[in-house]
Amino acid sequence: MFVKQLFSVALSTALVLSTLSIAYAQSVAQHLQDISVTIKSGFSEGSGVLITREIALKEGSDEKIKINFVITCAHVVDNLRSTRQIIESGKPKTIVEFQDAQIVKELVENGRKVGELKMDAKVILYSHAENGEDLAILMVRKRGFVSANTEFYLEDKTVDIGTNLFHVGSLLGQSGANSMTAGIMSQVGRVLNLGAGDGTVFDQTTVTAFPGSSGGGVFLTNGKYVGMLVRGAGETFNLIVPVRRMKAWVKLRGIEWVLDPNAPMPTLEYIKNMEVENESSEHKTDASKDSESSKAFPHLIRDMKPIKTKEKPE
Repeated sequence: MFVKQLFSVALSTALVLSTLSIAYAQSVAQHLQDISVTIKSGFSEGSGVLITREIALKEGSDEKIKINFVITCAHVVDNLRSTRQIIESGKPKTIVEFQDAQIVKELVENGRKVGELKMDAKVILYSHAENGEDLAILMVRKRGFVSANTEFYLEDKTVDIGTNLFHVGSLLGQSGANSMTAGIMSQVGRVLNLGAGDGTVFDQTTVTAFPGSSGGGVFLTNGKYVGMLVRGAGETFNLIVPVRRMKAWVKLRGIEWVLDPNAPMPTLEYIKNMEVENESSEHKTDASKDSESSKAFPHLIRDMKPIKTKEKPE
């Protein structure tokens, strides 16, 4: 009798834990859907994740407002970039400017798309895809666009090979927005020769990705962000910019608040006046575009340019 009761309790406990596990997995999946967006820049479509921060309007002000930012790949917004030359204090100076990108957030109820939110976003920080970190930070122009927020994996320990991972992104562009795939960390510290410096470090994952995944997050099963999809050699052979590279970049730029909500926050006035790039506007080399690594691991961006057809001779 006692054994039967013990078995019954164990079975009930297992069922409860199983139910809780399913409920937790569903809540993580919903959270990843909530923070993922499609980014449209001209004829290109990519992915990104939302970061929400409360910041003061200006120095000395107690009034705080909610601002949404998006972290994505530099190559997703690269075609919005332009430069012009001016003379400042008698010396030539290159001014870098960006057109606004468009952030699209799909709305789903009861398993059906019921609409979408579109907002313009300003590129406020940019690190070149080949000679930099391939990272960009966008600021949504409408204040308090959403409340969703990405939590970054900020521990010093590298994510182990074999760790289960999720990816949520706009696979094949907005038509595949909020697609969720799974995989593992398959290699750590993959170094690519992109034609400049001593090589660029990526991590490798088997999460399924397609053109349009660029800029999308890769997450632990608890929902923490561990890297950004940027390049791929196949549907399940993909490279990410790991968070440890992002941490080094934000520290160099003095913008730790992008990844860490506990870091000191600048004012909105300061953010608006930040220098978009700290790298030379003249890239170190054009050979990077034709490097073997670039050919083997192309960017995962969705190109929506209309296909030109040859006119038939009369």
